[in-house]
Parts: sequence; C-alpha cells; structure tokens
Amino acid sequence: MFGQVSLPSIRAFEAAGRLGSFRAAAAELNLTPSAVSHAILKLEQSLGTDLFVRDGRVVRLSAEGEALMRHVGVAFDELRRGFETISNRGTGLLRLHSAPSFAAQWLSPRLSGFRERFPDIEVRLAASTEYAKFANDEFDADIVYGASRSEGVHVVPLGEEVVTPLCSPEMAARVHCVEDLRAVPLIQSDVKQVRWSDWFRANDSQPPVTFSARFDRSFLALAAAADGLGIALESTRLAERELRSGRLVAPLAGLAEDVRYVGHRLVYPKAWLHRRTLRLFSRWLMDELGLAEAEAMPPAPFS
Repeated sequence: MFGQVSLPSIRAFEAAGRLGSFRAAAAELNLTPSAVSHAILKLEQSLGTDLFVRDGRVVRLSAEGEALMRHVGVAFDELRRGFETISNRGTGLLRLHSAPSFAAQWLSPRLSGFRERFPDIEVRLAASTEYAKFANDEFDADIVYGASRSEGVHVVPLGEEVVTPLCSPEMAARVHCVEDLRAVPLIQSDVKQVRWSDWFRANDSQPPVTFSARFDRSFLALAAAADGLGIALESTRLAERELRSGRLVAPLAGLAEDVRYVGHRLVYPKAWLHRRTLRLFSRWLMDELGLAEAEAMPPAPFS
C-alpha cells in the first residue's frame, strides 16, 4: 500500500492537515489550491477513504485523516529536524518577532553583542503588537508583552521589571514626594499593564483625572519624557539607555513604592527545542537578563 502512495500527495496532505486549509497549504508549497486538492484526492483514492470533510470552501480532517495525521506529522517533524540539523552546521538564520518597545529599547541595542558572539547566525527581527503565528514557520520565537495566546508553546517569563516615574533632570527638580506629581504633567501609556492608577494605589494616593499626553507605546512615552513633555510611568528595563545617559532620571527612587511585575515573555513552539539558533539565542537572552538558563531552554529531545 505504501508503495502506491506518492510523496507529493503525502506532503500536500500534511500541509493541509497542519494548516487546516488547502489554500494555505498551496501557498506554503508554492502550488495552486487545485493542485493541492488534486494531490489529496489522489491520496484518498489510493487509500480508499476520505481524509477530509469538505463543506464548501471549508475543510477539516476526517476521523481517518486525524489518525493518519498523527503519524505523518511526526514523520515530517523528524524530516525537518534532520534537514535543520545539517543546515545549522554552517550559517544559521534566527527569525525573531518582538513587542515593539522591547525590540526598540532593549533588544536591538544588544543584537550587535549577539552577532559578535555568534557571527555565523543571521538575525532577522520584526516588531508589531500582533503575536507571531508559528503555524507557517515564519518565526523561531516571539517576545510578547503580557500573556501568550498561543497553544503548544513553551513560555519563559523574562523576569521582573520595575515600574517607576521617569522624567528629564529638569522636571525632576520639581518632584520631591508623591504629592508633587499633582503639580507636574503626567504621561499616560494606554496599553500598559501597570498604569498610573496602579502606582498611586500602591502609594496610598489617588491618581489625577487628566494627563498631559497619552501614548500607546512605551518607547514613545519614554522619548516624550526625555524631551521634557512630562513624567512617564515606565519600566526601568526599557529605559536603561536613557537612565544610563542621564536623559531620564527616577525622581522618587527610594522615596516611593515602585511596582514590580513580569511584563515580557519568550515564546516558541515546544517542537522546536532542537533548533540550534533558537537554543543559542535563548541562552544568550537569559544571560543578558541575568536569569537562570535552564528555564529558558530545557533539554532538547534527541540531544
């Protein structure tokens, strides 16, 4: 029976079953949807059973298709692992996705250090507020802000971040206690998990009703604060460069309660533990953050 089945048909079946769409499988395989449909129909005829339930343009695996997919999926995973093992002996490619502010403020300034340590690895970085979709194998890992929304992934918390008021040195001269914040312009970051209301509550005070400016990205709020527009409530991790250069200061350091929380997480599919570039990046990332390496990358299967 196996000798009667063509590899292109099995490949079309695996892609369509994994992606849940003939059209998506066609795009991945660089074929037309009709070619994928024809290849799967040929496979069904060879096996004498329907592998997909078709309802107009919507398709889903049948019970027989799900049973076959469990075996075919494992086989193709092993093939990918084998090819990647060979290809990763030379130049590697690391495809990263990240939350915009983490990418701009923390990760990008450090990538030159990663490249110096691993000169054979090419890094491609994309940043957006959307979460990476791993189904099409477009990215190796994602650094997300907040909780991960993906299934079948390994999630690594990237340690606590300290959230505190930050501003230019000139504006800091006007702030000596919590109540002084009512007399200076405050900048609100609209999509942050920790907001001014949380910080004032932690300091047993009521937050102001209005703000001088509002931004939907931390890197915008930090830039505005450094330019003297107001005081931003932001992570000292994201503001490392500005704090080091003196463009930003923390006027209430040691005078008020900071808020600590886990804001960012490294996310990647559990099935990709074997990828060399991902393992090296994970170890480097945890080292840069001063965190334990074992949590970021458990032992890979077959390693």
